[in-house]
Amino acid sequence: MPISPELAYFLKVNVAFAFFYAFYRLLFYKDTFFKLRRAILLAFFGLAMVYPLFNMQEWVREQEPIAEVIYYYSLLITPEVEAAEAAGPDWISILGTGLGLTYIAGILGLTIRFFVQLGSIIWLARRSKKIMIGDVQVFALDKPAGPFSFFRWIFIHPGSHSEKETDEILTHECTHVSQWHSIDVIISEFITITCWFNPFTWLLKREVRHNLEYLADNTVLESGYDSRSYQYHLLGLAHHKGSTHLYNSFNVLHLKNRIGMMNKKRSRGIGRTKYLMFVPLVLLLMIVSNIEAVARITKNVARDITPPLLQAIENISPLYTLKETETPVTASVEEEVEEEVTSEVFTVVEKMPRFPGGDAVLLKHLSKNLVYPRDAASARIEGRVVVSFVVRKDGSVTDPVVVRGIHHSLDAEAIRVVGDMPKWEPGTQRGKPVNVKYTVPVQFRLPAEEQAEGHVFTVVEQMPRFPGGEAALLKYISSQIKYPVRAQEEGIQGRVVASMVVDADGNIKDIEVIRGIDPDLDREAKRVISLLPKWQPGEQRGRKVSVKYTIPIQFRLQ
Repeated sequence: MPISPELAYFLKVNVAFAFFYAFYRLLFYKDTFFKLRRAILLAFFGLAMVYPLFNMQEWVREQEPIAEVIYYYSLLITPEVEAAEAAGPDWISILGTGLGLTYIAGILGLTIRFFVQLGSIIWLARRSKKIMIGDVQVFALDKPAGPFSFFRWIFIHPGSHSEKETDEILTHECTHVSQWHSIDVIISEFITITCWFNPFTWLLKREVRHNLEYLADNTVLESGYDSRSYQYHLLGLAHHKGSTHLYNSFNVLHLKNRIGMMNKKRSRGIGRTKYLMFVPLVLLLMIVSNIEAVARITKNVARDITPPLLQAIENISPLYTLKETETPVTASVEEEVEEEVTSEVFTVVEKMPRFPGGDAVLLKHLSKNLVYPRDAASARIEGRVVVSFVVRKDGSVTDPVVVRGIHHSLDAEAIRVVGDMPKWEPGTQRGKPVNVKYTVPVQFRLPAEEQAEGHVFTVVEQMPRFPGGEAALLKYISSQIKYPVRAQEEGIQGRVVASMVVDADGNIKDIEVIRGIDPDLDREAKRVISLLPKWQPGEQRGRKVSVKYTIPIQFRLQ
C-alpha cells in the first residue's frame, strides 16, 4: 500500500517512541537523577513529534555515503510510487479502510474516557469540603480513599490517617502541586490517545508516572521523615482504592518499585553525563528521516533504472534483519536486574529480621550488656546512639555502623554491644532469606539522671497497659463517649488524636489534644480520657516510670 507524507510522518513518530523507550530502559532506568529523568521523558514526547519536521535535506545530499543510501533506497520504493500514481489519493483511501476506522474509534473512546475522568475530579472537588490542615488547603473526601492531587487540588480523607501520616502525605502531594506534575500526566495522556495502538507510548506513560512518584517520595525523605516508617505507611495504603484515575496518587503505581528506589544508593554525579548520549540518537533519527524524504523526492530518477538492475536490487538480502528470536533483550536485562536485587542488602522486606524473643528482649539484652564508659560517665554525657547493621541470611549480625553518635566512647560501646548480639531470625523476601539492613537505638542514661523526679519517657522497655489490654481500652472509650449534639447536627466526624502521661502510679494526667477536628469533639475526647481508670504503669530497667502515651479516638456517625 502506498505511503503518503502524512502517514510517513505518523510512522516516524511512533518508531521514535520505540527507540526512545529502549534507550531509556538501557541507560536511565536504574539511576536516581529524578529531575533529569523527568526532563528527558518530556523531551521524548516533544522530539518524537517534531524531529520528522526538521529539514536537513541539503546537508544530507552533500554527504557522499548518505547519498549512496538515498540512491538505493529510492530504487526500492519505485514500484510503490508507480502503484501510488495508479491508486490516486492514498491517505483518504487508508482512512476509508477498516484499519483507519478502528484507529479513529480508539481515539474517540480514549478521548471520552479522558473527559469522563476529568469531569469526575471536578465533580469530586465541587462536592468535597475545603479544610485547612496546617497551612495547606485540601478537599476532605467523605469516605476512605487513597489521597491524590490534580494540579493545585489535594484530596485526602483526614479520618484515615494519623498526624504523622498526614504530614507525609501533604509533603508528598505538595511536591506534585508545586512542581506541576499534572502537566506531565496530561501530556502523556494526550500522546497515548493519539498513538493508542503503540505499546511503547503506554510504557513511556508508565515511566512518567513512576518518576513523578519517585520525585515526590524523594522530597518526603529529604524533608526528614523516617524512610522505614514512610515505607510501612505506603504498604498500609496499598489496599486503598482511588476516587478516580487522572491524578497524581500517593499510594499507587508499582509500590515495590517505589520502595526499591527509595532504598537504592544514590547515583554518582558523574552519571549525569550519560544523558548527553541522547543527542546523537536524536541526530541519527533526524538523518534517517531526511534520507527517506530525499529518496521520495528523487523517485523520478529511480523510475528510469532498467528492469534487470531493479530486479537485482530487489533480490539483495538486507544486511541485518531483526528476528522474533531477538526481541527478549529487555526481558534478559530485567532478569539481570532481578538477580542484582536478590544479592543486595535490603532495608524493607516482606518479613523483617527478628531478635530471638522480640523487641522487648532485644532492649533488655542491650541494657544488660552495656558498660558505661568511665570518661562519658565522669562528664555526665548521655543520650541515644543509633547503630545500623546487617542481619545476614544465616542470622548473623555484621557491619555495625554508627548512624548518629553522641560521643566517641559511647559510640564505640554501642558498636561493641551490637556486634556481640546473638544470631537473629533472618528477614525473608518471597519466602527466601535475604540480607537486611536494620537500625537499633542504643540508649545511654546515667542512673542518677534516670531517677530524677518528673522525668517523662516516650519509649520504655515495658509500655503502660490499660487493664484488660487494648481491646478493653477501645470498648471502655466507646461506652463513655457522648457525641456532642452540635457536631451530630452538622455531620462532623473524624479522629481526634490525644496524648496523656501515665505516671509511675498508673494515674492519668497532662491530657492534650495533638490533632483535633472540632472544639466540641476535642473537649469530649479529653473528658473521656480523664475518666480512664488507673493503668499498669510503664517500666524501665525494672522501675515504674512516667510515660507519655498517645490515643486516637474515632468519632463516627452511624
